[in-house]
Amino acid sequence: MHLPEFIRQHADRIVDEWEEFARTITPAAENMDRTALRDHAKEILLAAARDMSKPQTASEQLAKAKGEGPEKTPSLDEAGASHGELRHTVGFDLVQMTSEFRHLRACVIRLWVDSLESPDLAYFQDMIRFNEAIDEALAESTAAYAEQMSRSRDIFLAILGHDLRAPLQAMSMSTELLMRKTTLEGDALACANNIKRSARHMAVMVSDLLELVRCRLGKSLPIEPKPMDLADAAHAAIAEACAGNPECDPTVRVEGDTRGVWDAGRLGQLLQNLIGNALQHGLNKRDVTVTLHGEPDTVRLTVHNYGTPISANAIGTIFDPLVRSADEELGQPSTSLGLGLFIVKEVVDAHAGTIDVSSNETDGTLFTVVLPRNSL
Repeated sequence: MHLPEFIRQHADRIVDEWEEFARTITPAAENMDRTALRDHAKEILLAAARDMSKPQTASEQLAKAKGEGPEKTPSLDEAGASHGELRHTVGFDLVQMTSEFRHLRACVIRLWVDSLESPDLAYFQDMIRFNEAIDEALAESTAAYAEQMSRSRDIFLAILGHDLRAPLQAMSMSTELLMRKTTLEGDALACANNIKRSARHMAVMVSDLLELVRCRLGKSLPIEPKPMDLADAAHAAIAEACAGNPECDPTVRVEGDTRGVWDAGRLGQLLQNLIGNALQHGLNKRDVTVTLHGEPDTVRLTVHNYGTPISANAIGTIFDPLVRSADEELGQPSTSLGLGLFIVKEVVDAHAGTIDVSSNETDGTLFTVVLPRNSL
């Protein structure tokens, strides 16, 4: 009997063994009933049998073995993906979930081989086709499991970031009130200022974290464009970046009309991140230049600093989330989560603009942002 027919005739027996094995995966399986333990097993088996029964050329078989087949099996993929999602929901880890497929494969081959009286060469082809089908189901199940795990992590981070806002706001407001109502001197004043700065840094990190989660959950960065002057926003961002730091003195150059219709809060984030990045990584905190140039339909913003150049390999991923610079990876202190430039890119995209970066030993590092004047 060929393997597809064997699977169809003995599907219930095979699923019984699947259930028996799944029950041993503890603690996740301890509170699962029979229906949950057998979840999608029969659908996967029958879909695999249907796939094996379809004609397949040698070239198609080679492509499928490499995961490059022109067509997948919808019912097999759907059952595999659903299984991965539900196993994640009930608490299986990835190794436990994939072990079910390993056991299913071994079980089917063992039962089938035991039933054969006179194997011939065609049966080996059946085995190859069965392995291909199970690998396809496993790939879909693993991808669905990983997607659910990533989404759960993002939701957790969103809840964490949201819940951290209240205590941070309380800390900041209490410090402000304390400094206004009480005359602080010496160490007490220094401590209060440290608390104030730390609360501000933590608030920025929480805000960046929430923006990351929003984007990863498939939501574009919301903006509320209104008439504003980018030059005013640049001066405000520099004042905030340099608060309490006498060594900080960036040069600002304004050329032409820098007014447009943008989201002032989002562009404030963009400017603070670009200027903060230049101050952090530049050789001299006074040697940072911010240039604004008004053009007929756009405004061009550049932020320049000298310092260790960004490597060619790093430039390709510099706007990716959670990417850290070389000095941060070596353990130098930072208040960054590695989200600053990711947020910058999201703000630029939300305003239908462009951003580029160039960096070398001679010319330094230059970020260039071009924003259309009207983002409505």
